[in-house]
Amino acid sequence: MTRQRLPRPRSSAYITPEGAQRLRAELDQLWRITRPRVTQAVSEAAAQGDRSENAEYIYGKKQLREIDRRIRYLQKRLDELTVVDRPPADTGRVFFGAWVRREDEAGAEYEYRLVGPDEFDLAKGLISIDSPLARALLKKAVDDEAIVVLPKGKMRYTVLAVRYRS
Repeated sequence: MTRQRLPRPRSSAYITPEGAQRLRAELDQLWRITRPRVTQAVSEAAAQGDRSENAEYIYGKKQLREIDRRIRYLQKRLDELTVVDRPPADTGRVFFGAWVRREDEAGAEYEYRLVGPDEFDLAKGLISIDSPLARALLKKAVDDEAIVVLPKGKMRYTVLAVRYRS
Protein backbone atom coordinates (compact mmCIF):
# COMPACT_ATOMS: atom_id res chain seq x y z
CA MET A 1 0.00 0.00 0.00
CA THR A 2 1.28 3.44 -0.88
CA ARG A 3 0.57 6.90 0.43
CA GLN A 4 0.85 8.46 -2.98
CA ARG A 5 -2.12 10.65 -3.76
CA LEU A 6 -3.11 11.25 -7.31
CA PRO A 7 -3.50 14.90 -8.25
CA ARG A 8 -7.03 16.26 -8.30
CA PRO A 9 -8.51 16.44 -11.77
CA ARG A 10 -8.35 19.90 -13.31
CA SER A 11 -11.53 21.83 -12.73
CA SER A 12 -13.14 24.01 -15.36
CA ALA A 13 -11.57 27.42 -15.79
CA TYR A 14 -14.85 29.27 -16.24
CA ILE A 15 -16.51 31.64 -13.81
CA THR A 16 -19.45 34.03 -13.87
CA PRO A 17 -18.84 37.78 -13.38
CA GLU A 18 -20.51 37.56 -9.96
CA GLY A 19 -18.26 34.67 -8.90
CA ALA A 20 -15.12 36.48 -10.08
CA GLN A 21 -16.17 39.56 -8.15
CA ARG A 22 -16.67 37.46 -4.98
CA LEU A 23 -13.22 35.88 -5.35
CA ARG A 24 -11.59 39.30 -5.90
CA ALA A 25 -13.44 40.68 -2.86
CA GLU A 26 -12.24 37.74 -0.74
CA LEU A 27 -8.65 38.27 -1.91
CA ASP A 28 -8.87 41.98 -1.16
CA GLN A 29 -10.37 41.29 2.30
CA LEU A 30 -7.63 38.80 3.15
CA TRP A 31 -4.79 40.96 1.84
CA ARG A 32 -5.84 44.39 3.12
CA ILE A 33 -7.75 43.64 6.34
CA THR A 34 -7.38 40.11 7.73
CA ARG A 35 -3.65 39.54 7.14
CA PRO A 36 -2.49 42.87 8.67
CA ARG A 37 -4.72 42.27 11.71
CA VAL A 38 -3.33 38.75 12.27
CA THR A 39 0.24 39.95 11.64
CA GLN A 40 -0.22 42.62 14.32
CA ALA A 41 -1.61 40.02 16.75
CA VAL A 42 1.36 37.70 16.11
CA SER A 43 3.77 40.59 16.62
CA GLU A 44 2.15 41.47 19.94
CA ALA A 45 2.20 37.82 21.05
CA ALA A 46 5.88 37.52 20.10
CA ALA A 47 6.70 40.55 22.23
CA GLN A 48 5.39 38.76 25.33
CA GLY A 49 8.49 36.63 25.56
CA ASP A 50 8.82 32.83 25.41
CA ARG A 51 7.34 31.77 22.07
CA SER A 52 7.60 28.01 22.60
CA GLU A 53 4.64 27.92 25.01
CA ASN A 54 2.83 31.02 23.81
CA ALA A 55 -0.50 29.71 22.46
CA GLU A 56 -1.47 33.07 20.95
CA TYR A 57 1.79 33.20 19.00
CA ILE A 58 1.56 29.58 17.81
CA TYR A 59 -2.09 29.92 16.79
CA GLY A 60 -1.44 33.26 15.10
CA LYS A 61 1.43 31.84 13.04
CA LYS A 62 -0.79 28.93 11.99
CA GLN A 63 -3.59 31.32 11.05
CA LEU A 64 -1.13 33.45 9.08
CA ARG A 65 0.04 30.39 7.12
CA GLU A 66 -3.57 29.51 6.25
CA ILE A 67 -4.27 33.09 5.13
CA ASP A 68 -1.12 33.15 2.98
CA ARG A 69 -2.03 29.79 1.44
CA ARG A 70 -5.51 31.06 0.53
CA ILE A 71 -4.09 34.31 -0.89
CA ARG A 72 -1.65 32.36 -3.10
CA TYR A 73 -4.45 30.07 -4.27
CA LEU A 74 -6.78 32.99 -5.12
CA GLN A 75 -4.08 34.92 -6.97
CA LYS A 76 -3.14 31.89 -9.04
CA ARG A 77 -6.76 30.83 -9.65
CA LEU A 78 -7.91 34.31 -10.70
CA ASP A 79 -5.11 34.46 -13.28
CA GLU A 80 -6.23 31.23 -14.94
CA LEU A 81 -10.01 31.80 -14.88
CA THR A 82 -12.04 32.92 -17.88
CA VAL A 83 -14.98 35.18 -17.02
CA VAL A 84 -18.03 34.26 -19.10
CA ASP A 85 -20.04 37.46 -19.23
CA ARG A 86 -22.41 36.91 -22.17
CA PRO A 87 -24.81 34.15 -23.17
CA PRO A 88 -23.96 31.73 -25.97
CA ALA A 89 -25.26 32.14 -29.51
CA ASP A 90 -27.81 29.33 -29.00
CA THR A 91 -29.73 30.40 -25.87
CA GLY A 92 -32.19 27.54 -26.30
CA ARG A 93 -29.61 25.02 -25.13
CA VAL A 94 -27.91 24.48 -21.79
CA PHE A 95 -24.39 25.90 -21.54
CA PHE A 96 -22.28 27.54 -18.84
CA GLY A 97 -24.18 30.19 -16.88
CA ALA A 98 -27.65 28.90 -17.80
CA TRP A 99 -30.51 28.68 -15.36
CA VAL A 100 -32.08 25.26 -15.97
CA ARG A 101 -35.42 24.09 -14.63
CA ARG A 102 -35.65 20.32 -14.69
CA GLU A 103 -38.12 17.67 -13.60
CA ASP A 104 -37.24 14.25 -12.21
CA GLU A 105 -39.09 10.96 -12.68
CA ALA A 106 -41.25 11.62 -9.60
CA GLY A 107 -42.45 14.93 -11.02
CA ALA A 108 -40.44 17.16 -8.66
CA GLU A 109 -39.11 20.35 -10.25
CA TYR A 110 -35.80 22.02 -9.40
CA GLU A 111 -33.97 24.99 -10.84
CA TYR A 112 -30.19 25.25 -10.98
CA ARG A 113 -27.63 27.57 -12.48
CA LEU A 114 -24.51 26.02 -14.01
CA VAL A 115 -21.51 27.89 -12.62
CA GLY A 116 -17.78 27.37 -12.18
CA PRO A 117 -16.39 25.00 -9.54
CA ASP A 118 -15.18 27.96 -7.45
CA GLU A 119 -18.66 29.36 -6.92
CA PHE A 120 -21.09 26.47 -6.53
CA ASP A 121 -23.59 26.65 -3.67
CA LEU A 122 -26.39 24.10 -3.71
CA ALA A 123 -28.42 26.07 -1.16
CA LYS A 124 -28.59 28.96 -3.68
CA GLY A 125 -29.24 26.63 -6.62
CA LEU A 126 -25.72 26.99 -8.06
CA ILE A 127 -24.17 23.72 -9.27
CA SER A 128 -20.70 23.20 -10.66
CA ILE A 129 -20.30 22.72 -14.39
CA ASP A 130 -18.08 19.75 -13.45
CA SER A 131 -20.84 17.92 -11.53
CA PRO A 132 -22.42 14.79 -13.06
CA LEU A 133 -25.84 16.48 -13.26
CA ALA A 134 -24.45 19.53 -15.06
CA ARG A 135 -22.47 17.38 -17.48
CA ALA A 136 -25.63 15.43 -18.30
CA LEU A 137 -27.60 18.64 -18.87
CA LEU A 138 -25.03 20.30 -21.13
CA LYS A 139 -26.23 20.96 -24.69
CA LYS A 140 -29.77 19.82 -23.86
CA ALA A 141 -32.77 21.86 -24.99
CA VAL A 142 -36.31 22.15 -23.60
CA ASP A 143 -38.09 18.74 -23.48
CA ASP A 144 -34.79 16.84 -23.86
CA GLU A 145 -34.02 14.07 -21.39
CA ALA A 146 -30.78 13.78 -19.46
CA ILE A 147 -29.67 10.57 -17.77
CA VAL A 148 -27.42 10.83 -14.73
CA VAL A 149 -25.70 7.78 -13.27
CA LEU A 150 -25.90 7.94 -9.47
CA PRO A 151 -24.81 5.41 -6.81
CA LYS A 152 -28.45 4.37 -6.37
CA GLY A 153 -28.94 3.92 -10.12
CA LYS A 154 -29.73 5.92 -13.20
CA MET A 155 -31.96 8.98 -12.89
CA ARG A 156 -33.82 10.49 -15.82
CA TYR A 157 -34.46 14.24 -15.89
CA THR A 158 -36.45 16.33 -18.34
CA VAL A 159 -35.40 19.90 -19.14
CA LEU A 160 -38.39 22.21 -18.67
CA ALA A 161 -36.81 25.64 -19.24
CA VAL A 162 -33.48 27.26 -20.08
CA ARG A 163 -32.69 30.93 -19.50
CA TYR A 164 -29.61 33.09 -19.19
CA ARG A 165 -30.81 36.02 -17.07
CA SER A 166 -31.62 35.85 -13.38
